[in-house]
Amino acid sequence: MQMIQDVKAEQLAKLFHHYQEALAHNGDSSQSDASSSWDRAPQSERKVMVAAARLALLELCTTPEPARSNRKYYAEPGEAEWGC
Repeated sequence: MQMIQDVKAEQLAKLFHHYQEALAHNGDSSQSDASSSWDRAPQSERKVMVAAARLALLELCTTPEPARSNRKYYAEPGEAEWGC
């Protein structure tokens, strides 16, 4: 499994295009393979998809995961009710 940093935007865009084609044709297996479909796509469409893939990868790499508390069963400081 590749890390996000190792994925090229062109690879991701090509996969998006492949899945978009597959979903648009309801999974019709008679369609040609993804690479020829990608090669037939207009250059402007491919550029937009690659740019979107770059932005998605950048966001995935730079967005920190939300902090998870290891204290599942305890109240956060200041949340506990005392003596009630």
